[in-house]
Amino acid sequence: MNNSAAGTSSGSGDVSAPRRNSNRPKYSRFTQQELPACKPILTPRWVISVFTLIGVIFIPIGIAALRASTNVVEIVKRYDADCIPGNNTKAYRVAYIQDKNIDKTCNITLRVPKDMDPPIYVYYQLDNFYQNHRRYVKSRNDAQLKDRGKANDTSGCDPEDASNGSPIVPCGLIAWSLFNDTYNFSIGNQNLTVNKRGISWKSDRDHKFGNDVFPRNFQNGTLIGGASLDENTPLSQQEDLIVWMRTAALPTFRKSYGKIEQNLRENDTITVTIKNNYNTYSFSGKKKLVLSTSSWLGGKNDFIGITYLTIGGLCFFLAIAFTGVYLVKPRKLGDPSYLSWNRNPSGR
Repeated sequence: MNNSAAGTSSGSGDVSAPRRNSNRPKYSRFTQQELPACKPILTPRWVISVFTLIGVIFIPIGIAALRASTNVVEIVKRYDADCIPGNNTKAYRVAYIQDKNIDKTCNITLRVPKDMDPPIYVYYQLDNFYQNHRRYVKSRNDAQLKDRGKANDTSGCDPEDASNGSPIVPCGLIAWSLFNDTYNFSIGNQNLTVNKRGISWKSDRDHKFGNDVFPRNFQNGTLIGGASLDENTPLSQQEDLIVWMRTAALPTFRKSYGKIEQNLRENDTITVTIKNNYNTYSFSGKKKLVLSTSSWLGGKNDFIGITYLTIGGLCFFLAIAFTGVYLVKPRKLGDPSYLSWNRNPSGR
């Protein structure tokens, strides 16, 4: 009887014993967020020191960047309006630029404001040209550009995929609209040679455009878009095309045209003979010619220097302000009297 009761008692005890939760994750310092961590205490001295350090670092960098940008000599000349004689209406300009029987040569002059040391970079700038339009950006075939075996693949190039029933190489709207204005520079009777080698990204020449892919059936339709291409030169060496095919993100952009590797002196007068072929008049675009030197920071760009000066100056101002507050009205760090539940209610 006792054994039976004991057995029953023992059995009921096993049944009523709580089971271990099988869904409980295995304990680790990672799952319980007990790993060592940096928990800095933002003391007034520490905060003031950080703001002061940022100001001391950023302000000299901003001054150096702004000075480098100021030393860049840049000449910008808009010429799209100057190269259209006669009537100034949009309809006349469009009809003028589309007339193949008109010689569109025009001359402009540029004055050098300061000495310009080589290399002097030549750019063309287009305004109100949306190279980032979704359908425009998609109208190309990257496989065709770099692989000779896929020269007949024009998928994605609509509407410039074929002409007279034959595939176009390179196909697509981007290549079809290739910029075709040309510039010739001279000072007096001396011509300035423009070096057009090395104006594109090396990675594009080596990996995106094939050295055995040649233009075919390009600009051979009824509607001509822009410049033509030499059918005996591979795409990897046609750097004007490579530069143009790297589409711009904004409607105002500059693209490299070449480099002048000759000194230009202050007050030199440069005569530029322009073939004004590119039609920006139908969409109210603007064309500008840019000559620019460079610095260790690149081209002319005041934004970087101003940004560094602004952040550095703001941090320095905050450091001074916090120092004044700390000296005038100091308070003990971790003083519990500042806790809301320890303050005396107003009026008591």
